[in-house]
Amino acid sequence: MRKTRKGYQVYPLTVAQKFHYYYAERCPKKEVLNIGTSLTIGVELDFDMLRQSIGEAYKRCDCLKVRFFKDKDGAVYQYLDEKAEWEVGFEDLSGKSMEEAEELMRSWTRVPFAKEEAPLAHITMIKMSDGYQGVYFLVDHRIMDAQSMICFLKDIIEIYCSKVYEDVAYPKEMASYIEQVKRDLEYEAGSKARARDEAFFRQIIDSSEPIYNGLNGTDKLEEARKKYGKKELRAAVNVSDSVDSELDIFHLEEEPTKRLMDFCEKYHVSLVCLLLMGLRTYFQKMNGHEDVSINTAIARRATLKEKKSGGSRIHSFPFRTIMSEDKKFIDGVYEIRDKQNEYFRHANYDPTAYFAYRSKVYPDATEGRTYEPMALTYQPLSLRDKELEKLGDIKYKTKWYPNGATMQAMYLTVMHRPDDNGLDFHFEHQVKAVSRKELEYLYYYLCKIMFKGTENPDLSIGEIIRLI
Repeated sequence: MRKTRKGYQVYPLTVAQKFHYYYAERCPKKEVLNIGTSLTIGVELDFDMLRQSIGEAYKRCDCLKVRFFKDKDGAVYQYLDEKAEWEVGFEDLSGKSMEEAEELMRSWTRVPFAKEEAPLAHITMIKMSDGYQGVYFLVDHRIMDAQSMICFLKDIIEIYCSKVYEDVAYPKEMASYIEQVKRDLEYEAGSKARARDEAFFRQIIDSSEPIYNGLNGTDKLEEARKKYGKKELRAAVNVSDSVDSELDIFHLEEEPTKRLMDFCEKYHVSLVCLLLMGLRTYFQKMNGHEDVSINTAIARRATLKEKKSGGSRIHSFPFRTIMSEDKKFIDGVYEIRDKQNEYFRHANYDPTAYFAYRSKVYPDATEGRTYEPMALTYQPLSLRDKELEKLGDIKYKTKWYPNGATMQAMYLTVMHRPDDNGLDFHFEHQVKAVSRKELEYLYYYLCKIMFKGTENPDLSIGEIIRLI
């Protein structure tokens, strides 16, 4: 018999949603699930028209109507509340300094969505003191990831622009959220694809045990070896006893960003390959290990329907590379590209199943110990779009606000700025685990490695480490 709730069909959680539930239940701060951002535009907006555009975008975005509930056995389900109404707030922040306005929006981002079966997103129209106007958007990570948010905000802009500019077409329909949920659940229900993906990841795990690389060198690994009395221990604890977090952002200007993007275009690689090569080379420099593992996030949005269906679709897996100092930089980038392509083909697999199997094979990777010092996400999607280019030089600003809590020691998200397409490096980190000074050091050397490697791709890893 099909389960229903309030007359609506209900569905189990997807793997990505279960992962968010898993860490949220263990985190003392429930705002850990919040994602807050603002998008402002350098033109005077018609707020009645904007409110109308937001309403239309909401109706087209199924995942914003998702509601969660627990049954009598404690199992969590989801359904779409098709009759849900969405309030659009308005705040005139033009009387506040930019710093005061941004601090206010940070405070909004740190308020958890408390009630079950209640809306899991808020949107507020805003006017800023710099003359920019737009929206602040807060959403629960279980129903949206960064790509979903950007897609939704783009939809608002395109709907608005189609109303006020004659040469901008009304955007095409969004895709069904539930259709993608059903596909994910079919995959999990003993499909051949899942069996192939499991075999792929188990083979990687079975091959050999990774080793932990620390941000500052081998100090945490040596500390773990001493604590447990194991000279050969290869895993270490990298989180602190506090989930309190901060977000530190470093900006790479437009021109150097273009040099990196030109390299990627010339050699037919994604920027994420270059970022991974830069990060793993940094850890190799600091720890002296050829063997480096970093958690990498995969958005699982290969098809147009996946791109436009909303929801939270990110799966994150350890990405391990073993490269000798003799290997050429460009060959390392190519190796990462090929391995990334393999991961993409198998990325529907459940990351929690990956970690559960790994902890059985390597019992040292338990009790909070890990091999990965950080996680990386590259966000290629930006608000620059063919339709919006028709509007000429209208300037956009986006700002992401920290929710104040994270279960990870350090998470790097790299995004393009909408105003100049330069790169912003967002480091979310536990305050007690990683300091801003340490991040400045990492960012400085990451950039040095990437630029030295892109300017001299035939240099070996060892030569780059010695030259920077």
